Amino acid sequence: MQRPAHLDPRSPLVLDTLELGRRPGSTRTVALTVAAPADLGTAVIGIPEGSDLALDLRLEAVMEGVLVSGHVRGRAVGECVRCLTEVVDDVDAPLQELYVYPERASAAADAGDDDEDVRELEGDLLDLEPALRDAVVTVLPFQPVCSPDCPGLCSECGARLADDPDHAHETTDPRWASLQGLLGHTDMKES
Repeated sequence: MQRPAHLDPRSPLVLDTLELGRRPGSTRTVALTVAAPADLGTAVIGIPEGSDLALDLRLEAVMEGVLVSGHVRGRAVGECVRCLTEVVDDVDAPLQELYVYPERASAAADAGDDDEDVRELEGDLLDLEPALRDAVVTVLPFQPVCSPDCPGLCSECGARLADDPDHAHETTDPRWASLQGLLGHTDMKES
């Protein structure tokens, strides 16, 4: 069970559910744009800190607590894993999370049901950031590419192969290098 630290109601990712009351079936829609928190992504792609995240959410009171569902939209920036150029990808992540009332969480814990993934309301406040992270990171590409047919970089010199499709290096197998020297001497004798 994740126990929230004291939440700051002024934080853009902390939502107040007081208006819902505890009447199952009552709903409220929330549409807002917030700044992306730090480290929202993976090592190769993520939503830059401070960039806009559009939240289109529905808060619904249910017997256990408040069900939050909707979408998070933003723009992820990363690096192509093949050629290392910048990749920009629009993200539209579905979000659904249940925030349980504190007394329900306590009753579940007393009954021995200690679920690590249960999120708890703090009074009438809920912290959306952990659920937002879970939703966004799971939809980001594991290996982002600038285009599906990106040829990558030359393994010899690091040149970007998309810029020069005919790029090639003439290489001689080192096992044949001494014979290449003999071939050079033969050509000179015949001249």
